[in-house]
Amino acid sequence: MNAIDRCWRYNSEWRRHRSELATCSVGYAGKMLNNMGKDLIRYKVTDLSDDPINPKPGTLRYGASMIQGKVWITFQRDMHIKLEKPLLISSFTTIDGRGIKVEIAGNACLMIFKATNVIIHGIRVHHCKPQAPGIVMGPEGKLIPLGHVDGDAIRLVTASKIWIDHNTLYDCQDGLLDVTRGSTNVTISNNWFKNQDKVMLLGHDDGYVRDQNMMVTVVYNHFGPNCNQRMPRIRYGYAHVANNLYQGWVQYAIGGSMEPSLKSESNLFIAPIVGSKEVTWRKANNKNGDRWEFYSVGDAFENGASFTITKGGHVPKPNYTKEQSFEVVDVKFVRSLTRSSGVLRCTKTSIC
Repeated sequence: MNAIDRCWRYNSEWRRHRSELATCSVGYAGKMLNNMGKDLIRYKVTDLSDDPINPKPGTLRYGASMIQGKVWITFQRDMHIKLEKPLLISSFTTIDGRGIKVEIAGNACLMIFKATNVIIHGIRVHHCKPQAPGIVMGPEGKLIPLGHVDGDAIRLVTASKIWIDHNTLYDCQDGLLDVTRGSTNVTISNNWFKNQDKVMLLGHDDGYVRDQNMMVTVVYNHFGPNCNQRMPRIRYGYAHVANNLYQGWVQYAIGGSMEPSLKSESNLFIAPIVGSKEVTWRKANNKNGDRWEFYSVGDAFENGASFTITKGGHVPKPNYTKEQSFEVVDVKFVRSLTRSSGVLRCTKTSIC
């Protein structure tokens, strides 16, 4: 198992100690210790209905938006939840779908808006659709006007210290995961991204300079099959992309603009049989040329895949703190490291 899974999956008693998952994260999110403790509120979703303005107790929206303090959300049974409006998740909230099948699909999906210390684990999010502007219950039980939403599975807006782990995301109208508008200290791990044109966007747009401070770790994920581009596409900030499996692409796997920095380390890139073999794409600035730093260290390339690296300079380090750091494993182990990517199958009689 990889470093994150090894931390909790061998424990057959994990159901009795769910919040210990918060000690297992690595990368820029660091340890999620603010999501556990004696003052933790345990909340169980029992009602799959959704009221975006006046959520009922027992619904996912009530737990994620109305309750203040540290909240650990679990689910009573298998659930397919169709959200009427985007779900805005409060700070210090964990959504934990381990052990059952939880799907959020068919309409609005998830947004982390001006929040911090959020964990999303073990959820299937798919077939998300654009949403018209409207009023919605926001973090800490406050109604807020929300503008047009594009139809992403999970979108981060001015969010920090976020851990997205072991989710399965696919078939959404816009993208699968966006980290935007000054969001930073994010770890995206053990997820399965499939059947999607635009997969992952890091950085809001070319004019949003605040994203210079963005730091994101992308580790142990499985990209594909049937993904086209943006795995990720990065603007301005820094991304450490390590020990991921890339099962083909159409346009490109990793792209960027506006002087981003990216270290690709010990990933396995399997080029498509037909189409572009080049992993990277860079958007040029027509005025002065664009400056970017794309480095490849210890990556492996199959089916003719190639990676155009930045020449000269140096390989930027992630500069992790002690609690953020983890060992990047030799690329020959990537298939086994990512074998359990996406939502885990956890039975009541065995470990996950």
